[in-house]
Amino acid sequence: MEQSIHSERLIKWRRFMHANPELSFQEVNTSQFVYDTLCSFDGLEVSRPTPYSVMAVLKGAKPGKTIGLRADMDALPIQEENETSYKSSVPGVMHACGHDGHTAILLETACVLSQHKDEVAGEVRFFFQHAEEQFPGGGEEMVEAGVMEGVDAVIGLHLMSGLPTGKVGIAYGPMMAAPDVFEIVIQGKGGHAAHPQETVDPIVIGAQIISNLQHIVSRNTDAFKQRVVSVTQFNAGTADNIIPDTAFLLGTVRCFDDDLRKDAEQRIEQMIQGITDAHGATYTYDYRYGYRPVINEETITKVVEQSALELFGKEDVTYVSPSMGGEDFSAFLQKAKGCFFKLGSGNPEKGTNYPHHHPRFDIDEDALPLGVQMFLRVVKNLNS
Repeated sequence: MEQSIHSERLIKWRRFMHANPELSFQEVNTSQFVYDTLCSFDGLEVSRPTPYSVMAVLKGAKPGKTIGLRADMDALPIQEENETSYKSSVPGVMHACGHDGHTAILLETACVLSQHKDEVAGEVRFFFQHAEEQFPGGGEEMVEAGVMEGVDAVIGLHLMSGLPTGKVGIAYGPMMAAPDVFEIVIQGKGGHAAHPQETVDPIVIGAQIISNLQHIVSRNTDAFKQRVVSVTQFNAGTADNIIPDTAFLLGTVRCFDDDLRKDAEQRIEQMIQGITDAHGATYTYDYRYGYRPVINEETITKVVEQSALELFGKEDVTYVSPSMGGEDFSAFLQKAKGCFFKLGSGNPEKGTNYPHHHPRFDIDEDALPLGVQMFLRVVKNLNS
């Protein structure tokens, strides 16, 4: 079956999508391209669970499990700096995270499996998901639309520029963190910078809050657990001689444990309240829960690992540490056990080792057929 992979077709699809990127919740043309392409294959039931997503179903000739395979389709608001024949044709929008590659891999997987329907056991569902990059995410919408009903296992992959082409990254248990967001507005009392004693300075108060938030990790988190607290925006003031009335802080909390998420929400407010009270200021505070953490289930991950070993050998299977990045593949994991794995696409000689979300990001297209091989072998092994 793996001999049926058509690399030229795979690259052509990927480059078409790379040249025509669309942002989250705007994947009108991308989803239509995927829908039309899937409809050109034999033996698939193709549907639109949500306005910007696509699902295809292949019912094999033999009894077996129902397996979901997922790819994301959205791009990012970044101006591409690459000069390639397939560079983005949309100003300010580019595929800077590999989702075009993910979609092409899953299209090719669907094509190959549809050609070998008689060899397929069980049912395979292909999830082409919109809006991975923007909360609340397209995964949640697809799950709410019922795409996971009856699914026994779900598999996803992510191309990684930080992993050499040909390597498969496996993690048991925690894989991607929950990315929560907090906003703080400090209400002080403005005035002339020459007379700070007549003001309640929200900048000084904000600086103390930022400093104290670091204690949540260094002094309030078990050393054997993982949690990140980062302040990413601090906006206040308009001139050198004016102490402003307000200051705005924005930040993120990343962890794998729901108890740590709840604890962070409470501790952040305790610190804000104590510091603002001490200085005579007031505040507003909003903590928003983001995607759930991606936790790989052991038995499914073992099948993915074994598939990689069979295909590529021990030297090309690596065991990766959990990432503090977020991923709404976690939405699918609420309905079935599964595994999210990484596929190397980094190649310095081809210039594909720029980090994700960088304007020079690109993928080594030699990785694309490897992703198809992995999906095909995992589907086979889950039903063997």
